[in-house]
Amino acid sequence: MIKTHFNTAWRNFWKHRSTGFINIAGLSVGMAAAVLIFIWVQNELSFDTDQPDAQNIYRIKNYLALDKTTTWVWENSPYLVGDAVKKQLPEVEAVTRIKPVNYAPVYFNINGEFFPEENAAYVDEKWFKVFKSDFVSGNATAFNQHPFSIILSESKAKKYFANQDAIGKIIKIDSNNYQVQAIVKDAPANSSFRFDAYIPVAARFADVKEQKNELQWGNFYYLTFLKLRPGTNTKTVSGKIKSILEENRKQKNLEIGLTPLADMHFENDLQNSSIIHGEKKIVYIFVILGILLLLIACINYVNLTTARASLRAKEVSIKKIVGAERSQLFMQFVAESALISVMALALTILIIAACLPSFNSFTERNFTLSVSSGYLWLILLGTLFGTIVLNSIYPALLLSSFKPLNTFRGASVLRLKDVSLRKALVVLQFTFSIFLIVGVITIYRQLAFIRNQNPGYDRSQVMSFNVSYNLLKKYEDKQRAAFMKTIKQSLLSQSAIQSASLTNFESVLNNNSSSSGESNDWDGRPKDFVPPITFASVDNDYTRVVNLKMAMGRWFLQGNADQHNVILNETAAREFNLHKPYIGQRFVAQGDTGRVIGIVKDFNFRSFHEKITPLVIRYDDEWCFNFQVKVAPHKQADAIKAIEGIWKQNFPGEPFSYKFVDQEFDNMYRNDAKSSGLMAVFAIVAIIISCLGLFGLAAFTAEQRGKEIGIRKVLGATVSGIVSLLSVDFIVLVFIALLIASPLAWWLMNLWLQNFAYRIEMQWWVFLIAGTLAVAIAFVTISFQAVKAAIANPVKSLRSE
Repeated sequence: MIKTHFNTAWRNFWKHRSTGFINIAGLSVGMAAAVLIFIWVQNELSFDTDQPDAQNIYRIKNYLALDKTTTWVWENSPYLVGDAVKKQLPEVEAVTRIKPVNYAPVYFNINGEFFPEENAAYVDEKWFKVFKSDFVSGNATAFNQHPFSIILSESKAKKYFANQDAIGKIIKIDSNNYQVQAIVKDAPANSSFRFDAYIPVAARFADVKEQKNELQWGNFYYLTFLKLRPGTNTKTVSGKIKSILEENRKQKNLEIGLTPLADMHFENDLQNSSIIHGEKKIVYIFVILGILLLLIACINYVNLTTARASLRAKEVSIKKIVGAERSQLFMQFVAESALISVMALALTILIIAACLPSFNSFTERNFTLSVSSGYLWLILLGTLFGTIVLNSIYPALLLSSFKPLNTFRGASVLRLKDVSLRKALVVLQFTFSIFLIVGVITIYRQLAFIRNQNPGYDRSQVMSFNVSYNLLKKYEDKQRAAFMKTIKQSLLSQSAIQSASLTNFESVLNNNSSSSGESNDWDGRPKDFVPPITFASVDNDYTRVVNLKMAMGRWFLQGNADQHNVILNETAAREFNLHKPYIGQRFVAQGDTGRVIGIVKDFNFRSFHEKITPLVIRYDDEWCFNFQVKVAPHKQADAIKAIEGIWKQNFPGEPFSYKFVDQEFDNMYRNDAKSSGLMAVFAIVAIIISCLGLFGLAAFTAEQRGKEIGIRKVLGATVSGIVSLLSVDFIVLVFIALLIASPLAWWLMNLWLQNFAYRIEMQWWVFLIAGTLAVAIAFVTISFQAVKAAIANPVKSLRSE
């Protein structure tokens, strides 16, 4: 019986293959988009769950209360807390620590050639016992036995050593030689620890000063993971860890939490983080988008199938007269839907294979189409099953419900509610499409607003580069300052460089470092008010590079006259409740007492997602290791060449790297730009699917009304009149979709804009553009069939009368 159903389904498909191919095209595009989304969603929801005993692994989380209103949340802990916890708490089975290198790349010197490695981490000797890694060659034993060892990922071993055996090879980092002891497989896409190079913590402790610094209870540098014994009460363990920290730090402003390994990926309350994080809200939005894309693809099949129902009324009636049960007819039409869906799935897999490289690049993941992947088969088969269900139930119920006598009497087989449902489904398709068009325009406008908004500083042609402290630690403080000033003078002597400055941070942008405490003070500060403050140390020439604007007072004078004085931004002056006049007020910055000499106008030293916070700018000529350089117009290449030459003179054999502030500015909004691109892709997919459906419906409508069109042409109707006649019903549906989509899009996009502290307002013309675009696309789609019907010879449609 099943074979008969599929044979009948194949014959019907081939008989109406133009409609069938439209169905397959629409379904395959929708299914491919949905499957890619579901692959990403599955990956996000399964982060770190494949680790052995993942349910018993936790990371220490620190809540540091600054005052009654401000609490910092840190993922890092002191190194020593791990040793104390392992020794004192029997509930803890194992402890391990990791310190990702995320503030600057590690430079690998391989045979005299430098490679910046950004995905490196220092780990202790227990790391590979607590966390699973698949070793391709070598093992963790040799890695732990020798401080200057390194473990590479498989992809990086191939990059650095081609087809050679990497085990035993030497990689020089700074002045030390590290030996490759093992190669591990690349971490899966759903791992928080996708590092390409692992270095023992013991290598850091080989430097006595570094060891002394990191083995202090006040320095929170390491992510500390605990493997608890099954059944352990995490609140009890948290309390004991808090007691250990309070006893050793002599402070009681800290609360401790334990974050389960599987929950780490969706943490959203950390000050900053060195591992990959996601947003559960975004995941749920993508689930809805995937389902909607699949739904609008299925709507095409349902609409085209129900629209052609009258053509199959006699077939159904004859089968019923000769004894076919309704259930048999129902299964026949389900088989037809299943056949179309399976054919669409085959095309879907080809589309996914073609799009996967771009999808991986876009998501920064490494998804593969593997026949051994269980979750991939689950997603494909689940999508196929959902497609068959959505495609088949209503058309099968409708087609199997025809009454033979009504059919042969010439009564209409379609009821008013069937036609109304088909129209409602078209409205739903275009509602989704219009919403996505509004989303694309809104995100683009917000990003354009950010690019064009004056951030309060000049980022054009500003270049920055850093001198590592390791290259300067051989100098005493005064010698180091003199040496850096000599380099600065060399830079200023170049015709391609307009101005240069020394700072303590790598860029004017994304300065997330803050400090708080009693070491910051001013007249009138309440004793319990210790707000977080961002500090920036600069030299006298900084404002010449980035052109900051003064609201009052002055900038730092040449020489050391202002070495204890500070400049505040407007937000700091306002939120600190300084006495007026501000200029001349006492201000203690990190224990150094001076005076306020100026108020700089607020500028966005962080992302536009965040409000401007208090900033204190200090003068410093000894601890600034970062150069900010203003390049002369049209001299970018000359400036880079000149700076590189100065670098090689002063730091021969050391790697040189640089960046431009405007590029950093764009990178800060890379995720928002990706959202815009993704929304644009979804909008295009939705419009393509909707237009395929309209194309099929318009073709069928023109076929059904062929004789009417022929008579109208004989009576003198024009081509434009016939096109209008066939188009108007569909265009009305698009207008209805616009009315529904507009308030929904306005509400949801305003929610998205709330993520920005500085944002645009929704404008009425955005909806006008989206509606005009949707109507134009729909009209062009329908007109193709309408014009074809209008210019056809009326004799062909009327000769049977």
